[in-house]
Amino acid sequence: MQFKTYERPKCDRHSDTEGMRWYRLDLVLARIERHQRAVCMPKLKNPTRLTRREWLKRASKGAALLSVPGAASAVTAPQERTARPAPAPKHSEMRLLNDRPLNLEAPAHLLNDQVTRADRLFVRNNGLMPALTRADDWTLTFDGEAVSMPKTFTLKALKEEFEQVSLQMTLECGGNGRSEFDPPASGNQWTTGAVGCPKWTGVRLRDVLQRIGVQENAVYIGYYGADRHLSGDLSKSPISRGVPMHKALEPETLLAFSMNDEAIPLEHGYPLRLVVGGWPGSVCGKWLQRIRVRDRVHDGEKMLGSSYRVPCEPVARGSQVPDDAMCIIESMPVKSLITTPRSGQLCMVGRPLSIGGFAWAGDDAVKTVQLSSDFGATWQSAQLAEPVNRFAWQRFEYEWTPSKTGYFEIWAKATDVQDRDQPMVVPGWNPKGYLNNACHRIAVQVVA
Repeated sequence: MQFKTYERPKCDRHSDTEGMRWYRLDLVLARIERHQRAVCMPKLKNPTRLTRREWLKRASKGAALLSVPGAASAVTAPQERTARPAPAPKHSEMRLLNDRPLNLEAPAHLLNDQVTRADRLFVRNNGLMPALTRADDWTLTFDGEAVSMPKTFTLKALKEEFEQVSLQMTLECGGNGRSEFDPPASGNQWTTGAVGCPKWTGVRLRDVLQRIGVQENAVYIGYYGADRHLSGDLSKSPISRGVPMHKALEPETLLAFSMNDEAIPLEHGYPLRLVVGGWPGSVCGKWLQRIRVRDRVHDGEKMLGSSYRVPCEPVARGSQVPDDAMCIIESMPVKSLITTPRSGQLCMVGRPLSIGGFAWAGDDAVKTVQLSSDFGATWQSAQLAEPVNRFAWQRFEYEWTPSKTGYFEIWAKATDVQDRDQPMVVPGWNPKGYLNNACHRIAVQVVA
């Protein structure tokens, strides 16, 4: 399904709606109703005659349930469907960026929980989600040039034969913040909400690789999922990325089957996915079916060209950058997000305002978070919590007491343990709009 986009309403440039693509929700609902048989949805009544509140409520649920055309043919019997998880309903304020493939993000104020809830976690799909299946039937195959003999595990065997671990790890799309680049970069126009930090449970990829036996010539792993290419061509993969062996062998790299102590929702990779802490979400393959252990840098779909790559050296805005001058994104940059209050807050002069949010820094930890209420002229240190484990985001909090009335902006700036700061403006331009870690800011109006 494709929807016509409309010019967004005028708004403050610092509000959470900056850079969004806007959709007529009545048309979204009409299309969802047209495809409801494919996802076994109850029929919506009069989808084009809804109040705005009903639009928001139903559209968010429908967007989360969008699936592949023809998926109904893969679900053979009602009694089988009852044993399979449905896509998790999403919060009514989640923003639909694209429907095919499905891409959703959260406004910053929805991300105020220490552990990100399933209904508020962004969705980044590259292809069509697979039809629902039973976890007991799922298998994962290991093969490749650097494996002596291919080996296949059932999901049940992975759970029973290897130690299970639970870790809270930040997941962020490499294109988070793309909407702020100028000239504009192609791709989903993420604002700030393509990030979250759920609790993941699974087994260490390292343990499984040690069991199957990896040869000395191993350089990279590459994953393959069950999602389908948008063209429907089964010979094409929508995405097949990976990581170097040193990253694959880290004790935090998981083959995850649980999110927040429940089965992973379908749109987040049920029943099995990779979770690789600190690196872009694109290396965390969903609906995981196969892992190749390579004797070279993996060359799967979206590993080559400009996909998930940035110029190896700084370039001028709008430059044409040849593929051989692009480098693969690895560790994500230091970043912070103000999650409370929401932008546009009204507060009283002389009364404290609690400001909070989260900071993270790829492979590293965050050392400090500072806040400014005078456009970066002066900075005050926030209280910063330690991460619950490596790769988990860190909570920061600060009490700000305005001394006069008027319009203010609260800026947040994080510094990692390598003394790398967030920039106050959008950093180095790149053709695909990756790695924007500019300071996040919210608007506050102070009244007497």
